[in-house]
Amino acid sequence: MNPSAPLVYVVDDDPSVRRALTRLIRSAGHEVEAYGSAREFLAHWGVERTPACVVLDVQLPDLSGLELQRELDARLPIIFLTGHGDIAMTVGAIKAGATDFLTKPVRDDDLLHAIDHALMRSAEVSKSMHELEELRSRVGRLTVREREVMNLIVLGRLNKQVACELGTVEKTVKAHRARVMQKMEVGSLAELVRIADKVAVASNAHRAVEPQADASGAACEPTAKRIRDQGPIPPTPAVS
Repeated sequence: MNPSAPLVYVVDDDPSVRRALTRLIRSAGHEVEAYGSAREFLAHWGVERTPACVVLDVQLPDLSGLELQRELDARLPIIFLTGHGDIAMTVGAIKAGATDFLTKPVRDDDLLHAIDHALMRSAEVSKSMHELEELRSRVGRLTVREREVMNLIVLGRLNKQVACELGTVEKTVKAHRARVMQKMEVGSLAELVRIADKVAVASNAHRAVEPQADASGAACEPTAKRIRDQGPIPPTPAVS
């Protein structure tokens, strides 16, 4: 099997349907693996290669297609095929992430179009997940204090304000800030903020920091523990 070719799984308990779908999908240039039940598919399905998708019958002899849907990775879009569908079933499947819900007998062009759409979605989701994993790995390089500094600077705090919050001096904050930028592989504060948004951590920003000192430089109470626990960057393991 060519590991770079798009892969389409077919899960249907009717052997004649599996054969027909396999021929059709291969004629479009895709690799195909066909299974007669949900459990058979799960026994062979491993770490997902992308782009890939599954053409899935709703009515199966063990787990139903809808039950199997709950077991699958987001990188594996589902195209449902059924001869017994209804509006409620269709809506439920789509809400749960299915890309299409088609009624048997399905037109060849309709199915191939649905497969092309699902494979594009698979590639996009996989790319986004890999990017997110990479960004999280960068965050994991930060020390606890660097993470505290990052929490504050992505909220727009000046170095002087960060120093006040953390009970240190501005020179030390500048050094930490430089290491944050280096480890996060960014060249500007705007890029750093975008990373914080991408890892979905900035939503806690409104809870992260108490009212700040005014422009006159009035003293403020150090809040390192609160920043560490509630700031935008989540408290995942960091280097010491």
